Amino acid sequence: MAYKEFANIYDELIYEDINYDKVAEKIIDLCNKNNISFEDYLDLACGTGNVAVQIAKYFKNTYAVDLSDDMLNVAFDKFKKNKIKAKVICQDMCELSLNKKFNLITSVLDSTNYITEDEDLIEYFKKVYEHLKDDGLFIFDINSYYKLSTVLGNNIYTYSSDDIFYTWENSFEEEVINMFLTFFVKQDNGLYEKFEEEHFERAYTEKYIEQVLEDCGFKFLKKFAGYSEQEVDENSERILYVVSK
Repeated sequence: MAYKEFANIYDELIYEDINYDKVAEKIIDLCNKNNISFEDYLDLACGTGNVAVQIAKYFKNTYAVDLSDDMLNVAFDKFKKNKIKAKVICQDMCELSLNKKFNLITSVLDSTNYITEDEDLIEYFKKVYEHLKDDGLFIFDINSYYKLSTVLGNNIYTYSSDDIFYTWENSFEEEVINMFLTFFVKQDNGLYEKFEEEHFERAYTEKYIEQVLEDCGFKFLKKFAGYSEQEVDENSERILYVVSK
């Protein structure tokens, strides 16, 4: 399906609990606290650019990478609307190759969980490390093992309004959750059009993520329960990592 056909609807529904302002503010605050120079910024798996477009306002140069052309088209329009010059690049973040280094690299909204193979996760972290300037920051979040295995787990969710109905069916097996979504979106002619999407996310333990980061050369700085100031505990659903080169 063409994501651009209902990108805004998808964003509002799936990430309705995400406060993009709060995410951007937290990241900029971390940059200030770590004396990051606001020169070069890279957002990986940028999606439709909801976070990147806000952070980009603080940086001289912005690059946005995603594997979906449709999402990048939406992101490009947002950059243009906000009068931000940014380079949008269609590329697999596990094979990142930009011939440039950055002061800040981000990957938010559990994009890292979409990497389901150990070898790919290692390559992803290695590529990020290679593209960071000395003392540059890498800030990313993951859905916690608890969230993917227990909260989402083998559960079914539904949503209904006048214009949209969707079902979200999950199955969790061998540390990977399969999320199958079916949308029925009302069109201008009054009929409903059906869209289907399937997502796979890997549930990673904190211990494993931190070991791979260390093996790749990163310096661990801090982790938070989501985009708050709270410490991570066994019921944290999102974990924000802050590491440096």
